[in-house]
Amino acid sequence: MKVLGINAVFHDPAAALVVDGTTVAAAEEERFSRRKHGKRPVPFSAWELPVLSARWCLDEAGIGADELDAVGYSFDPGRCAPADELGLDDPWDWLRQDYARRAPAFLAEALPGLDPAAVRFVPHHVAHAASAALAAPYPPDEDTAVLVLDGRGEAASHLAGRYRDGRLEVLAGQRLPHSLGLLYEDLTAHLGFLRSSDEYKVMALASYGRPRFLPLFRELVRTTADGGFQVAAVDWAALAKPRHGEDDRLDPEHADLAASVQRRLEEVLLELAGWLHDAAGGPARLAMAGGVALNCVANARLAAEGPYQRVWVQPAAGDAGTALGAALHLSAEADVLPEPMPGADLGRGFPDAELEAELIRAALPYERPGDLAAVVARVLADNGVVAWYDGRAEYGPRALGHRSLLANPGDPATTARLNDIKGREHFRPVAPMVLAGRAAEIFEGQLPSPYMLFTHRVRDGWRERIPAVVHVDGTARVQTVDPAAEPRMASVLAEFDRRTGLPVLVNTSLNIAGQPIVDTPRQAMELFGAAPVALLVLGPYTVRRAAAFGGA
Repeated sequence: MKVLGINAVFHDPAAALVVDGTTVAAAEEERFSRRKHGKRPVPFSAWELPVLSARWCLDEAGIGADELDAVGYSFDPGRCAPADELGLDDPWDWLRQDYARRAPAFLAEALPGLDPAAVRFVPHHVAHAASAALAAPYPPDEDTAVLVLDGRGEAASHLAGRYRDGRLEVLAGQRLPHSLGLLYEDLTAHLGFLRSSDEYKVMALASYGRPRFLPLFRELVRTTADGGFQVAAVDWAALAKPRHGEDDRLDPEHADLAASVQRRLEEVLLELAGWLHDAAGGPARLAMAGGVALNCVANARLAAEGPYQRVWVQPAAGDAGTALGAALHLSAEADVLPEPMPGADLGRGFPDAELEAELIRAALPYERPGDLAAVVARVLADNGVVAWYDGRAEYGPRALGHRSLLANPGDPATTARLNDIKGREHFRPVAPMVLAGRAAEIFEGQLPSPYMLFTHRVRDGWRERIPAVVHVDGTARVQTVDPAAEPRMASVLAEFDRRTGLPVLVNTSLNIAGQPIVDTPRQAMELFGAAPVALLVLGPYTVRRAAAFGGA
């Protein structure tokens, strides 16, 4: 059975292809269009489809649109209600709904050969839930609790349920306007950042503040006995003056406000997860998706203090992941039980011959070293920054060793240096990747953590050794590297450990601020040419800055 999943209606448009229950390809449209998040989440953009990523998914599998058994569109306009009935100030939301209703015809025009009747609407939060529970590495015949929290879907912002044998039983949901995601978005905008884009900056800023407004937010944001919650109106300006852009100064009151909302979010998440655990009959496993599930600080607290033995978060937890979820859901409905997600490297990749052809076209002096790990580790040990491009691109917002900037965690100046290279705010941390077998001696928390979706406390004795990856609160957002899954990156980590005694590297995404992560070798070479990066790695090939540009 061949099922294409489509996310289009809000933000982060994406496509995913599932064939006979196996995830074959998945990618966000931004990687092709080079527009961050693909588009803004306004009603006027709801007609835009992830045409480029959808065509690529089909090409990757070698099938035509006429061969698809179904197309899942991760929004069901039949479940919508007028915005004013939902308590939303969104007078053009009817246009979004109208565009969604027309999606089958739009898709048939964009993908020649597609029968519009093959397009099926999958409720937004059901798609999120499927992207988590049906992709998780859990036994399919055992109960898995699933928790979805985001800004909004058709008429709700939350779903709590239980999966068994590929079937979802919905146990609770929260109708709009109450939304933890919209609360965090409002905070993001008040602090001068871009709504539905920069929420992760607020999470980082929160570590610098004191949660002195927490008593107020405990009154404003409350869970309910039926597994939902209520969010009262917040007078943001009474708590901290608004910032009108990122050029405005950040004051301690802004960090305190961020800390207060972050702490309350964590508490509410724990309460909702606890209710779900009881309502679902005490399952050992929880799967999560929705934009709120990208809050790795909250995830870590839930894993540490919640009632579940294991918590798994979809690496494309935001709306992009609903493309995969819609496809998995339709597969399961057809009694084709999906297989666990094979990894996040589901996007475009290029064979070595194409990488070499691009280097030749660019007239860059390149090498193919016999011991790539030794070359890379030597540059990193000498405090050089490495642009690392290898294999297929990651699905989701995290760079996980396929499109990454690597650096030495032992130099405390590395963080500011990388933030300068990328044009990022200096309060934002950079993350570590670590050999899976060494992680527990350095970090506390849920391990392994292959998708960088939890924070971990750095153990005593290591904070001074890897200062570049330790956030102001003593934590780090860890990615563990399994040599069986990522042999090339594991070899670099092992060689760097041999040279420095540190089995850890800094890993941040291969892009600059405001741009999507690079997707093609040409984009990687363009970044290398524009940034002070010592070494470019394209698959098995290397380009040294000194050789290419005559500089260090």
